[in-house]
Amino acid sequence: MAVSASCPPPVVAITGASGALGSALLRCWHRRGAVLIALCHGDRPLRLVDADGQPLPLRQVRWQVGEEALLAPLLAEVDVLILNHGINVQGGRDAAALQSSLEVNALSAWRLLELFAAQVATREGNGNERPRAELWLNTSEAEIQPAVSPLYEISKRLIGQLYSLRALDLAAGLRLRRLVLGPFHSDLNPIGLMAPDWVAAQVMRQAVDWDLGLVIVTPNPLTYLLMPLTCGGRWLYYRLTSRGR
Repeated sequence: MAVSASCPPPVVAITGASGALGSALLRCWHRRGAVLIALCHGDRPLRLVDADGQPLPLRQVRWQVGEEALLAPLLAEVDVLILNHGINVQGGRDAAALQSSLEVNALSAWRLLELFAAQVATREGNGNERPRAELWLNTSEAEIQPAVSPLYEISKRLIGQLYSLRALDLAAGLRLRRLVLGPFHSDLNPIGLMAPDWVAAQVMRQAVDWDLGLVIVTPNPLTYLLMPLTCGGRWLYYRLTSRGR
C-alpha cells in the first residue's frame, strides 16, 4: 500500500507492537506517513522515537487474547492490520504450554483474521471509498522448518495452514500478505541472527514497494525454495478437496 499525497494516510494497526519487530515496523510505517495504532497486551506506555529522537505519534490500545471481538469497532478504522503477536515456550510441552501456544500463536490470529475480513466485507457492501484493506500475518519459517521449540512449530504451522485455507474465500477487497521470517534478535529469540530494524525494512520493501503476497526474510536459502512450494501445494490441495461458503 503506497502512501500518496492525494490520499489520506493509511491507518496501520500492529499486534505485538511492544516487541522488537512490532516496534521496528511502527517506525517504518511512521516514515511512510501512516497513522499508527499499537495493539499491546501490557499497560506499560509504549514510547518510540524516530531517527531525530522525536516521539512517534501513535495510539496505544490494550487487548487480550480471547477478547478479540472487543476490537471490532477499532478494526473498522484500520486499513492495514499486521498480526505479529506470539509466544515461544521453548522446550515446554505441558498442557498449559500447549494451550497458551495454540491460543496466542494460532487461534487468536485466526479470530482476528476473520474479524477483520468481516469488517472489510461490510465496507465493500456499503460502497465506501477507502484504500484496499490489507492483512499481514507473521508466521515465521517455523511453518516449514525446525525452530528447536516443538509447540512453537506446531502452532505456527496451524495458523499457516488456517491462513492458506481461509485465503481461498476471504473478501476480494482484502489483500493478504504472509510474512515468513528467519531468526531475528528479540525477547522470544535472544540469539537471533538478524537485527529487527533491518528485518522490518526488508518486509516493507517487499510488501509495500514490490507488492509481494509472500514476504520472506531469512539467511536460510532453503526457505526461499520450500515456502513458495508449500504455499502453492496447499492452495491446490485445499482448492481440490474442500468447498467454500
